[in-house]
Amino acid sequence: MASERASRIPPVDSLSSLQQALLERPLHRKIFLEGPAGTGKTTVAVRRLLRLLEAGVSARSILVFTPQRTLSLPFQDALQSPVIDTGGRVNLLTLGSLAQRMVDLFWPLIVEGAGFAHPERSPTFLTLETAQYYMARVTRPLLTEGAFESVTINRNRLYSQIIDNLNKSAVVGFPVTQIGQRLEAAWGGEPSRRRIYEEAQICANRFRRYCLDHNLLDFSLQVEVFREHLWTRPICQDYLLERYRHILVDNVEEDVPVAHDLLREWIPSADSALVIYDRQAGYRRFLGADPESARGLADLCDEQVGFSHSFVMTADMAALSRALSQSVQNTAPSSESSPAIGRPLEFEPHRYYPQMLDWVANEIEILMRDKGARPGQIVVLAPFLSDALRFSLMHRLEARKIPVRSHRPSRALREETATQCLLTLAALAHPEWGIRPTAFDVGAAMMQAIEGMDLVRAQLLTAIVYRSQDGTPTLGSFDEIKPEMQERLTYVLGARYEGLRQWIERFIVSGSQDVPLDHFLSRLFGEVLAQAGYGFHRDFDAAEVAANLIESVRKFRWVTEEAKLSVAENDEATISLGHEYVTMVEEGVIAAQYVRSWRPDPEDAVLLAPAYTFIIRNQPVDYQFWLNVGGRGWWERLYQPLTHPYVLSRHWPPPGREEETWTDRDEVSVRDEALSRLADGLIRRCRRKVFLGLCELGEQGYEQKGPLLRAIQRVLRREPVRPIG
Repeated sequence: MASERASRIPPVDSLSSLQQALLERPLHRKIFLEGPAGTGKTTVAVRRLLRLLEAGVSARSILVFTPQRTLSLPFQDALQSPVIDTGGRVNLLTLGSLAQRMVDLFWPLIVEGAGFAHPERSPTFLTLETAQYYMARVTRPLLTEGAFESVTINRNRLYSQIIDNLNKSAVVGFPVTQIGQRLEAAWGGEPSRRRIYEEAQICANRFRRYCLDHNLLDFSLQVEVFREHLWTRPICQDYLLERYRHILVDNVEEDVPVAHDLLREWIPSADSALVIYDRQAGYRRFLGADPESARGLADLCDEQVGFSHSFVMTADMAALSRALSQSVQNTAPSSESSPAIGRPLEFEPHRYYPQMLDWVANEIEILMRDKGARPGQIVVLAPFLSDALRFSLMHRLEARKIPVRSHRPSRALREETATQCLLTLAALAHPEWGIRPTAFDVGAAMMQAIEGMDLVRAQLLTAIVYRSQDGTPTLGSFDEIKPEMQERLTYVLGARYEGLRQWIERFIVSGSQDVPLDHFLSRLFGEVLAQAGYGFHRDFDAAEVAANLIESVRKFRWVTEEAKLSVAENDEATISLGHEYVTMVEEGVIAAQYVRSWRPDPEDAVLLAPAYTFIIRNQPVDYQFWLNVGGRGWWERLYQPLTHPYVLSRHWPPPGREEETWTDRDEVSVRDEALSRLADGLIRRCRRKVFLGLCELGEQGYEQKGPLLRAIQRVLRREPVRPIG
């Protein structure tokens, strides 16, 4: 598999003249490379990395720096080629991983000065999931007292938004104690809302204090300690500057201001640097991305190089991108001559949402049957991929024997049916937890776990075999069911159920309840669910969720054990780690990022994904389907009452503006700009055609006349297009 991924790297003689000219520049040069998506910038960066290694540069002296781990996958794949002898290891780091390494390495130097209560203990680094767990512990008392009563929001979203505020303070570079003050100053609505920001500040302060008292470091504290207590020390700077002499920075526009501050001091002392800036990007602004700050790094380089030729878009697609961007921002159309704007667009109006989904499935089938399109070159996009939409579309495609998969990162773990199945079975195998799953949950688990088990049979089977004796959940034997009911359930499904039941029974009888939950899940998956006849056997999505869940449980166990904290709310209670983890998931903890979910699927399958997720994957396709183009979700920001990505930035308030209040005009402006960037980014990752899913009534039954639809209509009025069908 590694050699297969490495083989995707194009040979040098297939590169353009501009790409080859950049590669032939002396290795000691510092270059700022910019251009839109699809112009071959990352390809050049990978080739430059290989050229450094071929020239004898030590791999240990090379640093590949990206905003998130998934963006370093092209470099990782190239380094796994068996023909490359690196003589060491090239470091692929993000700001977070760099900060964590440095804090761990220089911990004795800074532990007391940074305010940690236990200098004798090692640090414990939190993941997003474990940070939410501890945030819940310090926030629950306030919620009991009535905090955030005026906000209608799930608890998991509440915890994640407070954590997001802490992260913003760290990556932007302002004190954590100023979060509430900044949000309150920008609020121009009802005065009662200001209390929410005060409560969010209290939660942030309590969480930070809790982390310092127990040597816990979430992402924000890692970055803050690195920024304020390590980078300022000559010993730390000398270590980094002397070790990493060659720097490759990709997608710098998606990184945060503190990362740019670090690079401003690092690049001048490096032997070589290649900084890649993607024009019209900055899609991760909600995570603190700062394209304006990134653009300033160009002044530190010896030369600036621009790529403009797209290896993805045709001339028709390029014309559509320009016209749509101008239409979204209501700017005057370009006077230059261009190909037919509407040629790469296809659409068919529908009244109802299900009709649109039927049309999408039919068009995908036609593309594959008549045009020879590969499933992996087709992607279906929506601003948000709900469970109902995902199920409806996947069902339609699977009925046509079309392979399909989905990618929805940062969802709550409990929202995945595979997660619910695994944790329900875990509760049945651990009666000492005292968790009694509902009959509905058990039926859903059986339907997911047993191949061929439909909803009706799953509910019928559960009603017969699932019992609770003295509060202890038990599963009865299939052999004890009346023969007429056995025939109705079928003996094939009964045998599969019995295999699963006996495995759980053997686990209970063996007294293995002390086995860590991640070990239990690994055994359950490998010994039963991944076998022929069971639901995870050929389900790549379910297998991926299972792998992510096991990794999540393992990290949760490591963190709680390293922190030496009781997982119970008080020392008198004795709750197992597994029980506590299940409780945490039931509260809706948002999943962390797992790199395996971002890798190209080994199966050639149609991809269903949110639009921004697809853009960050940075993998162009031949055909795109935009669902519900008239919906306002393409234009609106996520509802985040406790945080604000634009207010908690270095650019607010704008220069020359005394008023700090965030107005409706500001909101409309940033939404238009984000929509323009999104549309441009999607089109630049499409080779042949965009299919527009149009329906008069949306998923919830409301009329659809959103800004994206109006912008497309303005474009098409310039050149009428005959809809297909």
